Amino acid sequence: MTDVLILTPAADETLYAHAWRPLFDRLAAPLRAHDLTVSDLAWDAPFDPGSARVVLPLLSWGYHLRPAAWFARLDALEAAGARLANPVSVLRWNTTKTYLAQLAAKGAPVVPTIALDRLTLEDMDRARDHFGVDVLVAKPQISGGSQDTVKLRHADGLAGCPTGPALIQPFLPAVGEEGELSLFYFDGVFSHAVTKVATGGDFRVQPQFGGQISGVAPEPEALHAAEMVLKAAGTPLTYARVDLIRGLDGTPQLMELEVIEPDLFLGHAHDGGAAFAAAVVRAL
Repeated sequence: MTDVLILTPAADETLYAHAWRPLFDRLAAPLRAHDLTVSDLAWDAPFDPGSARVVLPLLSWGYHLRPAAWFARLDALEAAGARLANPVSVLRWNTTKTYLAQLAAKGAPVVPTIALDRLTLEDMDRARDHFGVDVLVAKPQISGGSQDTVKLRHADGLAGCPTGPALIQPFLPAVGEEGELSLFYFDGVFSHAVTKVATGGDFRVQPQFGGQISGVAPEPEALHAAEMVLKAAGTPLTYARVDLIRGLDGTPQLMELEVIEPDLFLGHAHDGGAAFAAAVVRAL
């Protein structure tokens, strides 16, 4: 039996086929420093519940492209009694970004968001009036890596918009200024933070779109906002990434809470990932 099983991209997912191994090694290193055995398995591959003490879906990239298969895998893991570092129920909840409204209802500071089953021009016009902005961002309710996420002015109509269930948010200029702030927590304790700034006129902060990543010491207001988000989530989390951005009112607001497969940016952790490994040990 392996101690830690890290789920990786599906074997036939060519988009991610060769990119995950360096991150696997980075995640495995602090775990192996605790004398833990670490193995990998494609997230959609047959799984023996007796083969691992704890499962981390930290590299299950591409699950958002096959949501039905992903939900089926979560159901199967739960039925098999597999132990996941973050509970299956939380992973299921975190898959669909309508969780943002639930967190907002519990007092978390969240980027204003409208969820719709299908976007229309009338929806977009109402959203502009509601948010008091001219430029909107539309994204699928289940997505990853800014997939099918578009920035729209009024003249753009519905160009590039998701065709299924979607979210509408105001475009926030901070994305290209101070950027998005990601704070990392292990067992609810703050570890480290990075900023992700869009460049080249883009609005997406991921490195594959040219986003610039830097380590940073977050301000108290950001730490307070992140702690409000975790409190609203209401479930102990072995690992979590809280993505904040400065809203139109100047306060830090939640863009996303990532508890499935966030990049943990352990290279920016002052302890090299020791807090992450200690949290996984406790999950055992």
